[in-house]
Amino acid sequence: MDIELFGNKVYLREFKQEDWTAVHEYASNKLVCRYQPWDPNTEEDSRGFVRQNIYDAALRPRKRYALAIIESETQRLAGTAELNIRDFHGHNGEIGYSLHPECWGRGLATEAARLLIYFGFNELHLHRIYATCDPRNIASYKVMEKLGFTYEGRIRENLLIKDGWRDSLLYSILETDLPRP
Repeated sequence: MDIELFGNKVYLREFKQEDWTAVHEYASNKLVCRYQPWDPNTEEDSRGFVRQNIYDAALRPRKRYALAIIESETQRLAGTAELNIRDFHGHNGEIGYSLHPECWGRGLATEAARLLIYFGFNELHLHRIYATCDPRNIASYKVMEKLGFTYEGRIRENLLIKDGWRDSLLYSILETDLPRP
């Protein structure tokens, strides 16, 4: 089953092999990976990322939904939005997102994450979706706050990144937190 999720500013779709060049445009940028454990991508890293996403999409049961964020107006691949099922029995998932710096501050990450949240609750029947971010990444936690996530706390030194151990802020949203029609 190919996933396509449509919003006003963006839509999410499965990755295609030829997407690696657009992924490389943002994933090779030092600003994009500043708060991540990975360094700027090489071309082979970007090709491998897309190959892995295509492979993961074919697995059953599927645990990882890494989707290309396509800007509706320009049809440009603007980034990646990802939902990982962390616990099938407990109905828990984790989201993340990464955007080309030229797309920052325009609401694209917020809309992409919203699409994944509704997909996770309505199609995958998750009960809880959480996200973490570096405390210095103000833009990332502002996205979570806009989406109605609850701040749960700070996880101390849980991720080793380039400049040492990093704390993470933990946010979550429950299916019961969403407004009902």
